[in-house]
Amino acid sequence: MELVAGCYEQVLFGYSVRREREADGHREKWTPVADFTHHAHTGSLSAVAVNSRFVVTGSKDETIHIYDMKKKIEHGALVHHNGTITCLKFYGNRHLISGAEDGLICVWDAKKWECLKSIKAHKGHVTFLSIHPSGRMALSVGTDKTLRTWNLVDGRSAFIKNIKQNAHIVEWSPKGDKYIVVTVNKIDIYQLDTASVSGTLTSEKRVSSVTFLSESVLAVAGDEEYVRFFDCDSLMCLCEFKAHENRVKDILSLDISEHRVLVTASSDGLLKMWKLNQDKKIPPSLLCEVNTKARLTCLGVWLDNMTDKKESLPAAAEYSVSEAELSKTSPEELGDEVQEEKQSEPLAKKRGLTGDPDEPKRENTPGSPKKRKMTKVLAKKKKKKKLQLM
Repeated sequence: MELVAGCYEQVLFGYSVRREREADGHREKWTPVADFTHHAHTGSLSAVAVNSRFVVTGSKDETIHIYDMKKKIEHGALVHHNGTITCLKFYGNRHLISGAEDGLICVWDAKKWECLKSIKAHKGHVTFLSIHPSGRMALSVGTDKTLRTWNLVDGRSAFIKNIKQNAHIVEWSPKGDKYIVVTVNKIDIYQLDTASVSGTLTSEKRVSSVTFLSESVLAVAGDEEYVRFFDCDSLMCLCEFKAHENRVKDILSLDISEHRVLVTASSDGLLKMWKLNQDKKIPPSLLCEVNTKARLTCLGVWLDNMTDKKESLPAAAEYSVSEAELSKTSPEELGDEVQEEKQSEPLAKKRGLTGDPDEPKRENTPGSPKKRKMTKVLAKKKKKKKLQLM
């Protein structure tokens, strides 16, 4: 298990978390150990996403970098957006979706790293996107004050809903029966079957990150030291706890073995892991923490034994959007064409995840284009020589 976190200082940190039984044999000790630091970007990091093999990072330098966590090398870079990369989301092991300040949403093949579709999604910046658990649609919000529903197969806008303010977060619940939209310190909860607001949560400070702990419980972090758990049905605050000494920038939750874990990252430089209780009215207990000594902006957790049943987005024949479910939103097609992309910019050469610019670059790795070309040339020469002998 690896904690990865990006920061304003342009560095990606990696910490391997070791789990060991203590002497009494009952309690388990979680210990984060520094694994790597990598300084690939020339701007602060703004987004991180992980799947079973790769970690990808987005930055203000307008690039997306890919890291192979199995081999611990940089796999390359994607250069397509113009503007800060604002959001990155994997769906299974086959697709990556990116959004940026240029208003584009790009769908990438995460095997060949080709740009499959480039969609002019918003008239302003794309501030956030979220993929439905089925993979059949996605939601995005932008600085044009719209919430847009996307058909991920044909890359076209299915529905557009105008909202009063610029939203900066949108998130589906685990089952996809509801979704939340965040504008500054207000969280609107929408029900999918009616596409209308069923309730509103208000935070004291600007909301910086949210994560669903269950279908009805939402964890909320903002420009303060506290994390709060809310019930989306009753709209009650179940509990709050002081997680950091400075504002909490990013949070996520996941299941690790028999544990439900919350991970938090803060501007105070600390990465923390918390063990959640079954009763969400009880604050979580701290499992471990590590001080990166950097101003953290985003985080992810890579599991070395991660398996994902969601291999890829559904084929076109499988996709259909129920108009009845979203009947309260107003249909409207974008005027911009969907651009089909055969190939993104060439991937950068692979190199170790050390951040050391003097480290030799691995130009002739077995899977590199240069190596494959050399192999083909040698094979042709060998075949030609054999024909001459005959």
